[in-house]
Amino acid sequence: MNNLIGFCGLKCNECPAFIATKNDDDKERARIAREWAEEYKHEFKTKDINCDGCTSIAGRHVGYCSVCELRSCAIKKRVKNCAYCKDYECKKLSDFFNIAPQARKNLEKIRNFL
Repeated sequence: MNNLIGFCGLKCNECPAFIATKNDDDKERARIAREWAEEYKHEFKTKDINCDGCTSIAGRHVGYCSVCELRSCAIKKRVKNCAYCKDYECKKLSDFFNIAPQARKNLEKIRNFL
């Protein structure tokens, strides 16, 4: 499977919800729902674990994607992901990189080819 880089630089295709959706795997959806419910102290149902990747505008999204400021900003700016933004690296993205340093590496790889 090719890398699907989210707006923020995370690899959507490494997300367990994305993988379970692509494999249409209800047992894996149920496992993820239980795991995330415990980890995030939020009720998740098996049917909630469906995601086509955050860059999919009309697709299914799970969890934080629906309220993600980076995602909404990138959609508004009509960029493929934050690597393509003229305002790269903004404060929101810098703050995110503090908790997800691999996302910076992924976006920097893309920027090296622009």
